[in-house]
Amino acid sequence: MSCSHITDIARLQPPRLSQSVHREECTQCFDNQDSPLGIDVCLTCFNGGCLDKDRHHARTHVAKTGHTFTLNVKRKLRPSANRTDEEEPPAKMKKLAIVEEREEDKYEYKTVLKCWKCDPENGLEIPDASNDPHVKSIIDGVMSSMSSARQSEVKAWEEEITACEHTLMLEQQATGAIAASGLAHCTKCDLKENLWLCLTCGSLGCGRQQFGGLGGNGHGLQHYEETRHPVSVKLGTITPEGNADVYCYVCNDSKVDPDLARHLATFGINVQTQTKTEKSMTELQIEQNLTFDFSLTGEDGKALEPVFGPGLTGLSNLGNSCYMASVVQTLFSLPAFRQRYYPTAATHWETCHETLPANCVDCQMHKLADGLLSGRYSHPRPHQSNSSSAPKETNPLAHDTPTPVFQEGVRPIGFKSLIGKGHEEFATMRQQDAEEFFTHLVTVLRRNAKKAGVDERNEPTRVFEFGMEQRLECGECKRVRYRVDEMDTLSVPVPAREKGKDAEGKTLYEDVQLKECLDIVTGTEALEYQCPACQKKVIATKRSRFATFPQVLVIHAKKFQLVNWVPAKLDIPVILPESDEVQLDEYLGRGLQPSETELPNDEAAAPGLPQFNEAAMAQLEAMGFPTIRCQKALLATGNNDAEAAMEWLFAHMEDPDIDAPIQPASSGGTGAPEPSAEQVSMLADMGFTPAQARKALRETGGNAERAVEWLFSHPDDTGEDALTGSASGGSQQQKELGGSSELPARYWLKAFISHKGPSVHSGHYVAHIRTEEGWVLFNDEKVVKADGESVRELKKLAYLYVFERV
Repeated sequence: MSCSHITDIARLQPPRLSQSVHREECTQCFDNQDSPLGIDVCLTCFNGGCLDKDRHHARTHVAKTGHTFTLNVKRKLRPSANRTDEEEPPAKMKKLAIVEEREEDKYEYKTVLKCWKCDPENGLEIPDASNDPHVKSIIDGVMSSMSSARQSEVKAWEEEITACEHTLMLEQQATGAIAASGLAHCTKCDLKENLWLCLTCGSLGCGRQQFGGLGGNGHGLQHYEETRHPVSVKLGTITPEGNADVYCYVCNDSKVDPDLARHLATFGINVQTQTKTEKSMTELQIEQNLTFDFSLTGEDGKALEPVFGPGLTGLSNLGNSCYMASVVQTLFSLPAFRQRYYPTAATHWETCHETLPANCVDCQMHKLADGLLSGRYSHPRPHQSNSSSAPKETNPLAHDTPTPVFQEGVRPIGFKSLIGKGHEEFATMRQQDAEEFFTHLVTVLRRNAKKAGVDERNEPTRVFEFGMEQRLECGECKRVRYRVDEMDTLSVPVPAREKGKDAEGKTLYEDVQLKECLDIVTGTEALEYQCPACQKKVIATKRSRFATFPQVLVIHAKKFQLVNWVPAKLDIPVILPESDEVQLDEYLGRGLQPSETELPNDEAAAPGLPQFNEAAMAQLEAMGFPTIRCQKALLATGNNDAEAAMEWLFAHMEDPDIDAPIQPASSGGTGAPEPSAEQVSMLADMGFTPAQARKALRETGGNAERAVEWLFSHPDDTGEDALTGSASGGSQQQKELGGSSELPARYWLKAFISHKGPSVHSGHYVAHIRTEEGWVLFNDEKVVKADGESVRELKKLAYLYVFERV
């Protein structure tokens, strides 16, 4: 059939380089280009929509926007990409090389133009339209563009590795050409792989031993320690484009050498003739994180049974995204999140005012709920069938038992990109801390609800809210001060008591009862304090109690020690009651008692600055931090948590303005200069109101990076100027405090998130969730029935515990 509107396509243009093209997957559900109906890509805004008869998000998008033309994209594996072991092997390789597998080599695509004016129900296919040169240029532009998923991944990887002064100012010593590839070896041993070339003198040294059995004796590091030559490049990772693994020993981090080709030419290496033969450090790290063994076998050595169905859908690892997957799976196991986002998904998709669902937080949360809870995507991988043509894999621990067939899992690329947008850590592809991500996600959801005008009491994040009563008592005059801080997680210290070493020399720690951790966090501690009543420094006591109890209690087990200012994770077993129940009645605070006298207000705060948390200030100053730095850290982290402020200080020690005076906020037009329109606009583009942006910039002296942190730490601040000194207490007292003080306060363990690895920024996270059928292990896309013994052991080493109130 012909289309009478085809001339209208002349107004359309191919996507620009910076535009996101959603051709892989629907932006409102997880149907993708591999499904039988494919994906319709809008040729006006390049949104991706599915064609499922029940959802049909392509039609919804057309009805909402009036955009006429779409490109239907279908993808399937080429026959050569589905080869079995019984087929002939490829011709003998002429040289060793690691070649990136291109999509066009693996898949074949079918595309067809569709007009929705001609057929408003399903879109009229116009197969012959591709013969038109302009139409062909648009189709080619869509298909050759970097997909939205790949674009966000590449951007995230590129953002985290930069040049440093040592790569930019590198001085070389001409020493002549090095030995050709295959002949070169470490100058101090015979290793011929994992070789690092010193870009100063040309010395070859082996790297450190790496995951996967890649050998190394650390002679490259030893060369740096002997010579202080700062920069080396890993030989096997050099590509013809001039990319490679470059490491700066001074910065102790991967870096970029913008002039790598010239630096390599000094030693006779022409990058245009190089071939990548070894995995990069990034590839090795992802491989390590993806292959951590998290007990996918039971006590009898047999593989754990995969499970499928509603609420049992896995999340594919996007590369270091297990921290996100474990948190998301846990949240959507809670009734509050299920009820908020699953039943209303279809209604929201039809009524959402956002033209591009990829930019809507609610759209992406509803998409996740639909993907995880519907069961529609929870089925065995089709290409892992047990047909005779498929190669049979075996589990070496199960004695020829076939490897279990797992699911593909849905890929939460749009969610990760949107939630991490503008955040210096979560926008990257590095491994992150699960507890920090939980806090960030809760903040984003609350900020989004406020922006949309949703009643906060209807937001699912309210289930985590509780009040923590802080009581401060002067040791001399015995006067007291109370304040209540709003919390979403309870961070408990876990004492480290060594009890010996295992056979491999790893330190073993004594078991710690969860009750002991709770006793510590709610116990009394002494600190130095400038008492406003005594007018002198005294020893005061600080004590924490629950002012209210949350509906869902998240306990964060802090098992760290600082090694060279880097937090190292300790495997300290935390023992829960056998019943998985905890009772918190004894930890309820009672507030100011009739027999107690309140401390007077401290008027010593700087003019125009908030009343700083006295206990937190005292703790930070006792660690040796200057007052100005302590105040800035508290401003940036919510003005109530000394530990959060300390972490902020460690991360900002090198800020050029760290010791600059704080610009006081002013309600009268004097004081700090008014932020520029450009700065306000930049923050407004991230979803904050202009009033919030202006206040954040004033509170942080115009520093945009710290303003973002301030905004994330003050999700309830509307930005409207209040009287001096009210920032710390006034607005919080007016807001209804979350949780309840009713007793009894009994909780039952619903889920826990475990971690393996030496640091929270490496290794691997998984979630165990209690379902009606028992415990289920969510290990990225692998969803299996959890073995009873492994649950008991991993529960001891959990990082986050999630308790539901009984």
